[in-house]
Amino acid sequence: MRPTSPPRRSRLADGREILYFDDSPGRRGEPTPDARELPVRDAPSELRHDPLVDEWVIIATHRQDRTYLPSASDCPLCPSRGTTHTEVPDSGYDVVVFENRFPSLPATAPAETLAGRCEVVCYDSDHAGSFASLSAARLRTVGEAWAQRTAELSRDPRVAHVFVFENRGAEIGVTLDHPHGQVYAYPFLPPTIERMLSAARAHHATHASCLACDLLADEVADGRRIVAETEHAIAYVPLAARWPFEVHAVPRRHVPDLAGLADAERDGVVALEADILARLDGLFGDRTPYMAGWLQAPTGDGRDLFHLRLQMISPQRARGRLKHLAGSETIAGAFINDVRPEDAAERLRQANGRDR
Repeated sequence: MRPTSPPRRSRLADGREILYFDDSPGRRGEPTPDARELPVRDAPSELRHDPLVDEWVIIATHRQDRTYLPSASDCPLCPSRGTTHTEVPDSGYDVVVFENRFPSLPATAPAETLAGRCEVVCYDSDHAGSFASLSAARLRTVGEAWAQRTAELSRDPRVAHVFVFENRGAEIGVTLDHPHGQVYAYPFLPPTIERMLSAARAHHATHASCLACDLLADEVADGRRIVAETEHAIAYVPLAARWPFEVHAVPRRHVPDLAGLADAERDGVVALEADILARLDGLFGDRTPYMAGWLQAPTGDGRDLFHLRLQMISPQRARGRLKHLAGSETIAGAFINDVRPEDAAERLRQANGRDR
């Protein structure tokens, strides 16, 4: 394990926490105080349970007022400069994480109700950058930030699942162009994690093995849907991909979450993510819309059965054409894919990635 320094911590004007992760620990000094005057935080989100499908729904009406596609000069994720004060008080940073000013999950709640935490992860101070263009050193810092946040949030007894993800593109509904992702600490298990855990338990009960490990072995044996690989991880298009371009990146070793990866493993899988995203941009041109999320083990029961995976999807099915979720997908929950997974994998293999 390489030595890492704890993040530099501070507070924003309204009490939200902000953490700085540095490429070279010790290079930067103490965080700059937030010079803004902000109202006391009031996040009136609420969680409601839908008994018809036994799922939780988040109601967050205050997010209607969040910043929407500002110009680069007004971006709240850029560093503060002169009299322009943003969410990051410092004039420069490497990677920064802070509590979202417009959180989906209620940050505080009465003892008898559920609460959570929503964080923003800024990958770089350069407004024009992207995850795929980050340097190897910066990708390493981002990976360390993800692992640190996963470990720390998972220790909170109120947190059931930590979800690290990124949305990019106005087509996805992104409201800020600055290269960034998010971390949600859910007080419940999201439906996808519940279904994956149920499938993993059923497979283990029958075969006494990890479902994800066995699926990865099947993909390697088949070979047609493998897109790229490193010493520690493999990226492939799943046999039953739901989206036109959907790639899963899976560590070769059975590990439950980002915090459980060794340094070299984490570096490898994060670099693999950047490679796949570069290939998507190569297929459709710069700034291809996508969603990428780390599906991690729950913090409670079932951790030993869960195998970490990164899921990357793009609704882009051809140049100038998007897949839109209609009745079959949105209401019935049955996906219809316009692109054969083997064809998607071949196109991504032929696309230009990035050096690892």
